[in-house]
Amino acid sequence: MASQQGLQISVIVPARNEEACLGTCLESMVAQDGVQFEVIVVDDGSSDRTAEIARSFSGVQLIQAGELSAEWTGKNNAMAAGARVATGKWLLFTDADTFHKPGSLARAVSEAEERGAALLSYSPEQEVHGFWQKAVMPVIFAELAGVYPPAKVSDPASPIAAANGQYLMISREAYDAVGGHTRIAGDLLEDVGLARLVKSSGRKIFFRCGGDAVRTRMYRSFAQMKEGWTKNLALLFARPRQLALRRAAEFAVIVVSGTTGITMLLARRFDAGSVILAAGVAACLWIWIRIRRANFSRLTSLFAIMGLPIFAYLLQRSSTVHHEGRVLWKGRSYGERLEHEPQVKPVRF
Repeated sequence: MASQQGLQISVIVPARNEEACLGTCLESMVAQDGVQFEVIVVDDGSSDRTAEIARSFSGVQLIQAGELSAEWTGKNNAMAAGARVATGKWLLFTDADTFHKPGSLARAVSEAEERGAALLSYSPEQEVHGFWQKAVMPVIFAELAGVYPPAKVSDPASPIAAANGQYLMISREAYDAVGGHTRIAGDLLEDVGLARLVKSSGRKIFFRCGGDAVRTRMYRSFAQMKEGWTKNLALLFARPRQLALRRAAEFAVIVVSGTTGITMLLARRFDAGSVILAAGVAACLWIWIRIRRANFSRLTSLFAIMGLPIFAYLLQRSSTVHHEGRVLWKGRSYGERLEHEPQVKPVRF
């Protein structure tokens, strides 16, 4: 932590009903060293013990997000409230379900300054538990890696801009210059929106996988995962319905070729059965290679092939919900359809 003199970074944690994870996040944050920092928790109308947990940490500043107007999403309103009271040269917006590894805060500041970045964002290591998360999360993050390649995001010559809101650090100068969260008040995909503002202003972004710095467990149930990705998925891909159809078709090819090949082998039709089964295995291998780029383990990536139809369902559901203007998130309804178009087409396989 730090006195106000020489403060380098303000850590802003928006929190709405986060009693299950906020304590772990703050424990990892207050233990940071090597940099002068402050921690601000913004209570976004919580009805659980979120505020009580924040108060229990010495040196952590707790504020209220304040009134939420129709033009704002709850998270953007909370982060803007935190930014207004922050005094650091850098602002780190990080989610309450994150865990920050020792020394990571100081290393992030150094990395941003060494690279001349106005915005630095890490994609955290994703903790996945249970069938649904292990099946779906690697598929989704592999798709995102194809649409928003970190090397392209970090390339000033590329128009592609992105960030991960679980760990988004921006200089105070850049935040104020581009208008901060006020410019993206109604965006559900606020991290990408802020990154686009920064990059279009001519400032540099640095984006990479940040498992060495931070990890997160995004969801604790299938219901949470369904609501969260329903909110986001259709905004992340240019043609979500077509992508959903392609991924469902891929899974169908695997199932049909596998069952047909095995059936033919059992019927002693070895030549045809071997060819068909080999085609199914080749399809599995190709999809596994694609999923591996999301930095999950080999075994988890193989298991995630089972998640293709679930991903297709969530993507289709997200598209429908956004078209009908009935997005729900953390007990709030965002009735107006909010749109975001990626700057690149999805990678085709």
